[in-house]
Amino acid sequence: MNTPTLSFSRTESAKFFRTLNKRVNAYFKENNIKRTGNWSLWLKTVIMFSIFLLPYFVILTLDLPGWVQLLLTVVMGIGMAGVGMNVMHDGNHGSFSNKPWINRLMGSSIYILAGNVYNWKVQHNVLHHTYTNIHGHDEDMDAGSLLRFSKHADWKWFHRFQHYYSVLLYGLLTINWAITSDFKQMKRYMRRKLSYGKLPSPAANWSKLVITKAIYVVIWIVIPLLILDIAWWKILIGFFIMHYTAGLILSVVFQLAHIMDEADMPLPEKNGTMKNTWAIHQLHTTVNFSTRNRLVNWFTGGLNHQVEHHIFPNISHIHYNKISKIVRETAKEFNLPYNEYKSMRTAVLAHFKFLREMGMNPVLQA
Repeated sequence: MNTPTLSFSRTESAKFFRTLNKRVNAYFKENNIKRTGNWSLWLKTVIMFSIFLLPYFVILTLDLPGWVQLLLTVVMGIGMAGVGMNVMHDGNHGSFSNKPWINRLMGSSIYILAGNVYNWKVQHNVLHHTYTNIHGHDEDMDAGSLLRFSKHADWKWFHRFQHYYSVLLYGLLTINWAITSDFKQMKRYMRRKLSYGKLPSPAANWSKLVITKAIYVVIWIVIPLLILDIAWWKILIGFFIMHYTAGLILSVVFQLAHIMDEADMPLPEKNGTMKNTWAIHQLHTTVNFSTRNRLVNWFTGGLNHQVEHHIFPNISHIHYNKISKIVRETAKEFNLPYNEYKSMRTAVLAHFKFLREMGMNPVLQA
């Protein structure tokens, strides 16, 4: 990706964020609560890990029909996505707990999800949260040549069908972590000396990647091969189904937040300056969905409250539902957008409609 240095506007008034930050701080102070997680997050952590790992141990210890085993791999995929959105995500944002070692522990759960802490923090915390929806800078906007998420991306003839085949690719998200993405990302990020915090030693970073990948393969492939009296290809099918389920859930949730018609995809000026301040840029480039649905709020780890998350990434998601009223009212007061879909169904339909529009030949539209 092309990543020259960018800066956000300083000439535009920053009064919006000062006002909003003051009001959110007052909410936590007046209610005498911490900005990090509480007992409900710990309870959710136990539930998500149970959904993810209990079926694994059940498959290894009980003699079950093949269709039941396949069904349990789907459940594992749901739990895998749940751990990623609720536990790993807060941990690697430093918002799970006020104790750094707990955040590191919870963030490290990404290793049993097939990912890597260093890569995730650079791609998500640094590139995505800083340069949200900026083509050539936010890697979440870059799906290679197979998908076109922005009018700034090159158009290929097959993009005309992307609103049909995109869902097939979405399910490959986490399995790509396991096989190729982490190695490519680490090579790219280490070469550019990117990091979230202190730049790790290349030798230590690569060693950790190789060791954790080896442990991952042992847990999910080798141990089932040794214990289960079934064909190896059936184990690989179960592994794939687990990943595909998780990847599909995670991809759809992520896409509904940014790959939408309402989410701006601005480019910098020639001097590398963005039009808006960073906080206002987040309002223009993020979309909420289904924020009044309790199940969606609970399962997605507040990622349906994307506006709140992008402005306050260091606040645990368990507080987003409460502070959303403050954010919404402050945005309205400053005549700023607050993008939101009332239901997940309408958001999903809008996303695939947007994909269809991005798949049209731009030359014919001109």
